[in-house]
Amino acid sequence: MSNTIRIGTRDSQLALWQATRVQQLLENAGHATELVHIKSEGDLDLVTPLYAMGVQGVFTKTLDAALLSDRCDIAVHSMKDVPTQLAQGIVQAAVLERASHKDILVHKGDTSFLNSSNIHATIATSSIRRKAQWWNRYPEHRIENLRGNVNTRLRKVAESDWQGAIFAAAGLERIDLRPENAIDLDWMLPAPAQGAIMIVCREADKNIFSACAAFNDPITALCTKLERDFLRMLMGGCATPISAFASVSEETIHFNGNLLSLDGQTKLEVTQQAQLQDAENLGILAAEEILANGGTALIEAIRHAGL
Repeated sequence: MSNTIRIGTRDSQLALWQATRVQQLLENAGHATELVHIKSEGDLDLVTPLYAMGVQGVFTKTLDAALLSDRCDIAVHSMKDVPTQLAQGIVQAAVLERASHKDILVHKGDTSFLNSSNIHATIATSSIRRKAQWWNRYPEHRIENLRGNVNTRLRKVAESDWQGAIFAAAGLERIDLRPENAIDLDWMLPAPAQGAIMIVCREADKNIFSACAAFNDPITALCTKLERDFLRMLMGGCATPISAFASVSEETIHFNGNLLSLDGQTKLEVTQQAQLQDAENLGILAAEEILANGGTALIEAIRHAGL
């Protein structure tokens, strides 16, 4: 490898924060680094809903191409954006310690619509998962599509007549943009690996891999693996409302997952737990339980919906 580790990153404020965090870790360990800015297809198209863009890894495939063509040595991703099957020749080098896994509601100040079924509010999100869970709880509400980086989405909320919009807490908190009155949606299960940062590199670059692996957080890596196993087993992508969260308490790992219909009216849930040393297949076992209890038919119905 060269003396300087080239860090591939999208050029949004959040992506740059994440890449700079990795840069700091590498430089503190004695490595020279530079950031390589690469614009993704997901950043260029700010109109089409994510689930309609027709490809998994919409925010990662451009960085994958840059990595494989030797334009950079590592790429830094929000882990929830990364397909469960990495591109051939690319491997996970590290998962940093997780920040908040929660979704939050950014609102205009009046939250009475959260407590009354008679108020028909409009909420914004581009996430099929968030839409389904919101409709499961508030079937009378209207949901508008919301795309763009976090700065753009916050501006759109401020300029709109919507009552609020749903964001990932970690994204806003990392760049100090979380509004003081934002509400944690503790009832909303997150996207698999939400709040975690993944570093990937070329499979053949053993020295690069070793340099990054020093920052791997074992608990976050295990929990996100189980969540992504659950997602993979349910063959989910941006067009499937799949949520999962694993956490560790003492020596026990707790796993919660769900699968919803697109309109949120059908909800299949699973809860599993195991001792840490026995948790390797917990996400797979949870997915198998979902599939055996109506999940197979529900996934088929989602596919036939034509999204």
